[in-house]
Amino acid sequence: MHAITLTEYGDPDVMVWAEAADPSPGAGEVAITVTAAGVNRADLQQRQGNYPPPPGASEVLGLECSGVIEALGDGVTGLQVGEEVCALLAGGGYAERVVVPAEQVLPVPAGVDLVVAASLPEVACTVWSNVVMYGGLGAGDTLLIHGGGSGIGTHAIQVAKALGARVAVTAGSAEKLETCRSFGADILIDYKEQDFVEALREATDGHGADVILDNMGAKYLSRNVSALAMDGRLVTIGMQGGRKAEFDFAALMARRGSVHCAGLRARPVTGPGGKAEIVRQVRERVWPMITDGSVTPVVYEEVPIAEAPRAHRLLDEHSTVGKVILRVR
Repeated sequence: MHAITLTEYGDPDVMVWAEAADPSPGAGEVAITVTAAGVNRADLQQRQGNYPPPPGASEVLGLECSGVIEALGDGVTGLQVGEEVCALLAGGGYAERVVVPAEQVLPVPAGVDLVVAASLPEVACTVWSNVVMYGGLGAGDTLLIHGGGSGIGTHAIQVAKALGARVAVTAGSAEKLETCRSFGADILIDYKEQDFVEALREATDGHGADVILDNMGAKYLSRNVSALAMDGRLVTIGMQGGRKAEFDFAALMARRGSVHCAGLRARPVTGPGGKAEIVRQVRERVWPMITDGSVTPVVYEEVPIAEAPRAHRLLDEHSTVGKVILRVR
């Protein structure tokens, strides 16, 4: 098969569409002929040598894909060869073929194009596991989303609104904020012009955020704690603002707050916190939202797989709204 391979770590041009080893499904796994793959910031980090795949995972980039089941490993039930699916991956999506544990395979939601379906598994599983399964977001709560115009952000806005929550977002341009409004965001904060803590407190009559979905890490830690409501939950899923920071425990205690940091890629398939349970809940709770139109996939651009460097540059420029997709077939 062909796959995107790295000639070295570095800028987007180190990615080359070339021949690669053809994987075969083991017991409990499914082989998928890839139609499209979603592009995520984690892919950019791996390309730069800062985010190696977990042990046993493919070295090929790509944490989600859509396609057609080509073969079933021993013991796989409930799936069929020829079925159109999408899947959450630990790696391997930027390729013509990938193998994945059967528990991480999802049906394509009704009414969603097979190519567009590649944009869903990573954002859906990330948002649901962090905002709902851990953060406990519910009707009447306030959710603050940093990077509201991102793939994660645009999806999180819609899921939160479907759950009956009030949504605040930060973004760096009026255009992105207006796009966030179109997806249901209630409170729009330009982080370049406003202090998000003050703006959120003012917009919520001093309440703050019950849940914060943070992609910045160190840079925002102390301010995020200040933005929490009583019993608030800060969930950090990215480190775009650095890895190390100091904050005042007394400020967190005063709010009876909690700070939670979680990745998705290295989780086990089964067991506590495993991907199988996350995928199951996404299928049962999020997919109906997509089917009834409460949540729609947001795709900025589809890029041919051989032009993967251009796709990465789009994310590097921070100009995208929603997801970028690599079309393989």
